[in-house]
Amino acid sequence: MASLGSGCVEDELEGGAGWEEVKEEEATDRLASEVERALSIEEAVKALLQGLGEDHEREGLRRTPHRVAEAFRGGTRGYKQKVKDIVQGALFPEAGLNPGVGYAGGVGGLVVVRDINLFSYCESCLLPFSIKCHVGYVPSGGHVVGLSKLSRVADVFARRFQDPKRLAREICAALHNSINPAGVAVSLQCCHMKFNHLCDTNFTHSTISDMRNWGTVLVSSRSGVFKEEKNSLWDDFKSLLKLSGAVIKGGDTHHSHVTSWCPARSLEVPVSSGHCARNSKNGKTSSTTVVSQASMVAAVASILHSLGEDTLRKELLGTPDRYVQWLLNFKSSNWGLDLNSLDICKVNSCVVKDGNTDSKNEMQTELGIPFFSLCEHHLLPFHGVVHIGYLIKQEGIYIEQSALQQMVQFFACKLQVQERLTRQIAEAVYSSLNVGVMVVVEAHHNCMISRGIEKVGSNTATIAALGQFSSDSNTKALFLQTIASNATSGI
Repeated sequence: MASLGSGCVEDELEGGAGWEEVKEEEATDRLASEVERALSIEEAVKALLQGLGEDHEREGLRRTPHRVAEAFRGGTRGYKQKVKDIVQGALFPEAGLNPGVGYAGGVGGLVVVRDINLFSYCESCLLPFSIKCHVGYVPSGGHVVGLSKLSRVADVFARRFQDPKRLAREICAALHNSINPAGVAVSLQCCHMKFNHLCDTNFTHSTISDMRNWGTVLVSSRSGVFKEEKNSLWDDFKSLLKLSGAVIKGGDTHHSHVTSWCPARSLEVPVSSGHCARNSKNGKTSSTTVVSQASMVAAVASILHSLGEDTLRKELLGTPDRYVQWLLNFKSSNWGLDLNSLDICKVNSCVVKDGNTDSKNEMQTELGIPFFSLCEHHLLPFHGVVHIGYLIKQEGIYIEQSALQQMVQFFACKLQVQERLTRQIAEAVYSSLNVGVMVVVEAHHNCMISRGIEKVGSNTATIAALGQFSSDSNTKALFLQTIASNATSGI
């Protein structure tokens, strides 16, 4: 019997009805397999929601398992793509001064595509990270490649669970092998959020300020003429990047502003061992909590398997545990907030006049309180800052800065949507003062870049106004102007 690899079966069927039936059957099997994998991911997401103390049937979460499955599958579609399918047919003849090196059009040998915005999933914690990619190559053999293909090839490898250094090398090698240039240069600037202890009950202002310090890694890889010591092309590549404001380090390097690329690597104790005391009472973990967390870890491993990954790959060992620890920051039972216990202080002088004819009220502001939260629609993080303005009487009261920060942290550290977060903070402040409050939230959402939307750099602003802020346009305008004048958004 001939093996399937011999091609004899294909020779017999090609061009006939039998061949079409085989292809149709294969397509049907692939579709059924994809559906099965998607359903498996959805069931795993339901287990994660249950581990967080959520009801996946409640309004707002009913389609979350489906949305999360679609986000993961879209974000890792690179596993199913082949570089040759992208590059094939995209090589165009271009006469050059030197056919051996292929100086395209006789105007120079270096072609650079800068500022390609990509995202990928960190293989250590499964959280998305952003990438600014720059690709350069020297055409060879009298051919150039369509410029869009450089971006598409880079995206193929970004759409996998990745590490920045390996990502740069894979993009470089794939381009070198597929378009046969004289050389390829790739430079990446990758940014990874820091998230350890976001919802620690020992919350302080310094803790939340640290959340702004993202891990930034600069990596590059080069091949062919870019690696030659006496060739100036690498210097030319770097110079062209500097013209667009890009930062670049040497070749095949791994430069980091943080101790570890992925902050989750500092989490040495796996959740599945049952020692996640931060999310338990009095530092003790009950047996029920251990079972729940172990089930969550198993659910994450199931997601990886359904996406086609090998959970025993050394780079993925411990990844399910780290991802679960990230999720447990947003467990619904982590925090309690007693509004009556918040620090309320007497104030004898105003901070900002509200501009209203009613001189009894004055405005107090707290601007730029940073936060992280988790979108309940996609289980993807969003982060930003909160601005709070509220009215007080001259002989009245104000809320301590630390209490406002605690409010923000309380409402952010759970499954959320930005609109609800804004309203909840406003209502909590208003319940303490009953005069007037306005809250503005500015945030970046990972779901805007990692689900096919790919609107890198976009941000969302929401407003909630109660009391005098809702009825007096002058008071509202003054607060918005105060935010703009202080320029503390950090977005």
